[in-house]
Amino acid sequence: MDFQLLTIENEDLEQYKVVLQEAFQKGFEEQFGKMDKIILPEKDIEQSLNSKGAVAYKAVVDGKMVGGAVVVIDEEAYHNHLDLLFVKYGTQSKGIGKKIWFEIEKLYPETKVWETCTPYFEKRNIHFYVNVCGFCIIEFFNEKHPMLDTPEDFIGDGNEGMFKFRKQM
Repeated sequence: MDFQLLTIENEDLEQYKVVLQEAFQKGFEEQFGKMDKIILPEKDIEQSLNSKGAVAYKAVVDGKMVGGAVVVIDEEAYHNHLDLLFVKYGTQSKGIGKKIWFEIEKLYPETKVWETCTPYFEKRNIHFYVNVCGFCIIEFFNEKHPMLDTPEDFIGDGNEGMFKFRKQM
């Protein structure tokens, strides 16, 4: 497998967003059934891509985009955030997510702390972050403990809550 993690170019953005949205949509629909609403709207992707310190990567295997990630890098505190990590639907469970993550860690060796979130229902993601990548669950957002700055129209957690993860480097 010829794996590369490359920064995305403007000409990649349209395909990148399609692959990203499909990965999130299919993961949600596997749990909750077909949805008319888009789980990860383009405005949320744009917000991530346009955050101060954001860097977007595409994962390429044998010349084809198979996933990617958006990280937000704080070059002063080195307390960084993994906003999005995705593997193209139909190519999961082949070690691509693991390759993406560990390549990102190599790219930012000065990082002191990484943080990310994933929905409670995404057991595969929870396994990935905790058992594969070495993150710890540090917070559970739910109706009694809401996540700050969550958009009113957010449905990506299926109303089951979100886990916040931290990895001390």
